[in-house]
Order: sequence, then structure tokens, then C-alpha cells
Amino acid sequence: MHPLAERIHHQDIRALAKAITLVESETEEKLTLMSDIFSFSRQAHHIGITGSPGAGKSSLINRLLTYLREQGLTVAVIAVDPTSPFSGGALLGDRTRMQQHFTDPGIFIRSMATRGNLGGLARASKDAIRVCDAFGFDVVLVETVGVGQSELDIMKVVDSTGLVLTPNSGDVLQIFKAGIMEIADLFIINKADYPGVARLKTTLQEYMMIADPKGWQPPIVETVSTENKGMAALWEQFKEHQGFLYGTDQGANRRKQQLKLEVYDLIREEIWRDVERAIEHDAAKQQLLNDSQADPYELARRWFKDWKERGPRQ
Repeated sequence: MHPLAERIHHQDIRALAKAITLVESETEEKLTLMSDIFSFSRQAHHIGITGSPGAGKSSLINRLLTYLREQGLTVAVIAVDPTSPFSGGALLGDRTRMQQHFTDPGIFIRSMATRGNLGGLARASKDAIRVCDAFGFDVVLVETVGVGQSELDIMKVVDSTGLVLTPNSGDVLQIFKAGIMEIADLFIINKADYPGVARLKTTLQEYMMIADPKGWQPPIVETVSTENKGMAALWEQFKEHQGFLYGTDQGANRRKQQLKLEVYDLIREEIWRDVERAIEHDAAKQQLLNDSQADPYELARRWFKDWKERGPRQ
């Protein structure tokens, strides 16, 4: 067994931090570690919080952390931030907004950079969630960068997804267009002390009538994170959804689909890494990449064919 996996199993917090750093790398050691991590029992509830920038996701999580700790639950937070164009690290650093929880041994907060991944989630986010789960946290919260056309990746890595909206923000139409509404297990109207809450709720209810979701009907929860309101109701709805996932056939089918998507993603990553190595170590191919007149479609077809005929590197 990988030594870090053994230490994580015994709740060594330094090993946890080192393991997350390792899973952000693309090495064979990472694969060995994750196989060992996967063998541990998984008990945590994985929750994703997504929504438009400025919707108050970090403030909401900050209040939810306080509530969960009052319930005696331990929590890990994976805050996925944009990548710095200079250092390649996390640009915003959500940990600065959660300073009051720094010294709490029952809370672990880690910022991860997207590293160019368009889905709003770091490629290693799912692995980081599993590492935190193996450590023994009761809840793992994942905060994404913000809603975009490809933000749908959040549904691949968590059990329950909360979509944060605000009244009169003008973001609902854009979210409809992006298809983000379809990933929401809960609609969270934050800043519910602002005018326009009733109109937003009506819009969401009309959407659900049109979408006619089967099985789970996403509830609408109102919160005011600045006043610490709505956290108990929010947590109760997340627990209800967890019960649906593990207590119904629809929930079992969803978990099966998640596993299928994850396996396919891992296969794609393995193929891409091997193809990339083959191209990087071929001087003739590198020379062609310097030719601005080269046909990228033809190169892609030919080089992939070359890779298939050569076979994967051992």
C-alpha cells in the first residue's frame, strides 16, 4: 500500500495535504495512490455548490460550515479557482474568505486551480474528493469557479449539486441557455432579503413544469448568508437528496451513470497522455507543428492512426 494512503487512513492531516498535491500531478504514482485510496470505505456526502460569480457561493459555504460544525460534523472544502496565468496556481484563494475556520481541526480547506480545464473543475477534483473521503470527513463541499457553458462537470464528481441564484441578478436566462438548470438537485435562492424572490421562485417552478424531472423534484431553498438564515433548511434538503440517491432505483441509476462517465474520462486521459508523449518525442512531428500552413485535421487523423498502429507505450 502507498505510504500516504496508510497515513491518510490513520487521519494524518499532513499526509492529506501531500496526497492532494500528488493527485494534481500526472504521474504513475498518483494512479497507485488512488487505487489504494479507493479501497477504503466511503461514507462522506459529496456536495457541489455552483452558480454565477457574485451569487455569494463562498459566503454561503462559510455559513454552512459553521452550521455543520454545530451539528458535530467534520467537513472538507475543495474550492476550485481560476488559474493564475503566471504561477499556474489558484488565483482567488477562497480560503481567505473562510479565515474563521482556519484553526478548526474539524475543517480542511483546499484551493485548487482549474489549470485550464473548461468544466470549472480541476481535473484532479474527483481524486481530491476521494482522498478527503478516505480521511474520514463526514461532508466534502466543492465550490466551482462559476457558471459557464461547460460547467456541467460538477455533476460528475459530487452526489448533490446546489445551484445558487440571486433575485434580480439577470443570470437566470443565461443559466437556462447554458443548460445548467438540468444539473441542479437543489435551487438555492441566496440574498433572499432582496426584492424579486417571488418572481424568481415562479420562474423556477415554471421551468420544472416544463422540464418535468422524473424521480427527484429539485426543491427551492431561500438563504441569506449575510444574516446566517436558511442553513438548517438547506442541510435538510441535501440530506433528503442523499436519501434519494441511496434509497431508490433512480438514485442507483444515477450513481451507475456517474461511474460510467468517470471510467470514460479516465480512459480519455490515459489515451491523451500517451498520444501527447508520442508527439512530444517525435522531432519530425514537432517540426510540422512549427508550420502555420499545416492542416491540423490531417495531422490529427494521421498521428492518431500512427499511435493506434504503434500501440500504447509500456
